[in-house]
Amino acid sequence: MTREELIKEVNSRLKLVRTEYGLTQDKMAAILGISKKTLVESEKGRRSIGWTETVALTAIFSNSEILKDALGDDYREMLSVLALEDVHITYPSTLGGKVWWREIRNDNGYRIQQNVISNHYRILDPGDHRLISSFHLEEVEEYLKIIVKK
Repeated sequence: MTREELIKEVNSRLKLVRTEYGLTQDKMAAILGISKKTLVESEKGRRSIGWTETVALTAIFSNSEILKDALGDDYREMLSVLALEDVHITYPSTLGGKVWWREIRNDNGYRIQQNVISNHYRILDPGDHRLISSFHLEEVEEYLKIIVKK
């Protein structure tokens, strides 16, 4: 999934999320920091919310069943992958991917996993720390080759 695909997915559910939470257009626009006119145009499909509004909406309404159905139960990692694309950071320990992940490869305890909802990939070390996340399997495989040689 790309940023543009995520924006399109969230934009198409904007009105549903608003109604799920019982918000008026005025209140939703204020929450997202956009004008009511922009919200109305976005809900009608005449324009699209941007990356910032998408991140705000998914963060503020992270318990939305509408968003969970579209993006998976814990889509925050997918947001991080998209936001931090081409940026390498140190990630905290994970739960090992027991629910939303399928294992692609295991090499000396380093595991490549793929998210079953967003289809992005990650490498976990033997201590379940995420080392890299990407939507490109080739990039993850190359990274694994480097760390397994060490």
